[in-house]
Amino acid sequence: MTTPETDPAAHPSVATSVTIRPYRPEDEATVVSLWSRASRIAHPFIEGEGTGERERKLREIYLVQADNWVAEVPSRGVVGLLGMLGSEIGGLFVDPDAQKLGIGRRLVEHALRRHGTVTLDVFEQNSSARAFYARLGFREIGRHPEEDTGFTAITLELSA
Repeated sequence: MTTPETDPAAHPSVATSVTIRPYRPEDEATVVSLWSRASRIAHPFIEGEGTGERERKLREIYLVQADNWVAEVPSRGVVGLLGMLGSEIGGLFVDPDAQKLGIGRRLVEHALRRHGTVTLDVFEQNSSARAFYARLGFREIGRHPEEDTGFTAITLELSA
């Protein structure tokens, strides 16, 4: 259910003032913090999510090797992360305090503009993310056990 707090139309300045820009090393602390908080909420079924080894991989592998973009809002700073591995969305995270304001949609639109067609994996248990991607028009193209956790991941695809 949409409420005034979660309705993007109630926050037009946030939706229209989002800047998508390349990730910079000085964004690391903010990005790791938002990723950690968002991951723990999205993936409560993964032991140690948002911390420890998974945080180390984010810092040492994903933030270094992926084509990373951030969503920035003047009044809040960096509030979202989009990590691209070619045309695959390897990670899409929005600060929990900035979710449901159109920021995730803007990051996906950015990926589509750059690649035309994008894919991603989402955990089967992550019902809120699955609903978000369904609203954007993603379609399921496969399922497989996720490499690090063994949980079922659903592969989704969307074309511009």
